Amino acid sequence: MPLPFFKYHPDPVSTGSIKPSADVCACCRQARGYVYAGSFYTAEEKPALCPWCIASGDAAKKYDGLFSDDYPLREARVSDDVIREVCERTPGYNSWQQEVWLTHCDDACEFHGDAEPAELRAIEWTRANDLLQDERMDERKWADFTQNYTKGGDPAVYKFVCRHCRIVLYGVDYT
Repeated sequence: MPLPFFKYHPDPVSTGSIKPSADVCACCRQARGYVYAGSFYTAEEKPALCPWCIASGDAAKKYDGLFSDDYPLREARVSDDVIREVCERTPGYNSWQQEVWLTHCDDACEFHGDAEPAELRAIEWTRANDLLQDERMDERKWADFTQNYTKGGDPAVYKFVCRHCRIVLYGVDYT
């Protein structure tokens, strides 16, 4: 059975948010070969959840939980439908602090995981401030940042792609 499609997280296996597993999903009580490995905000202990229960919204409903913080999306003023889709029916991702789902063109962006070092080094520093959310760097800081960046390290740089204009944006997360 193919994994469900998540329009805001198109490849959750490659990002590490969904992992192969023989665990039984706490929501549907089935072992479907995959479980969720990202954050889940709930008052209960984080249960093992399958991608199908995430996609249907059953997991968020059953455990009164969210897969991503809704505050950044509310601040960006995207629609409530988009907020529900991202937070209740889309695999989130692990971050050092708290994930911030980026937006563009009045919609949430697709999450594509940790940025590759080579792709960051290819960005001219004059464009970096337009592509990095809430980061302001001069040429020297950008050169140091990209020289020392390692995928999955600290700081983390998360890649997002606008679903409409396909611009690539990056979120930076420090420990």
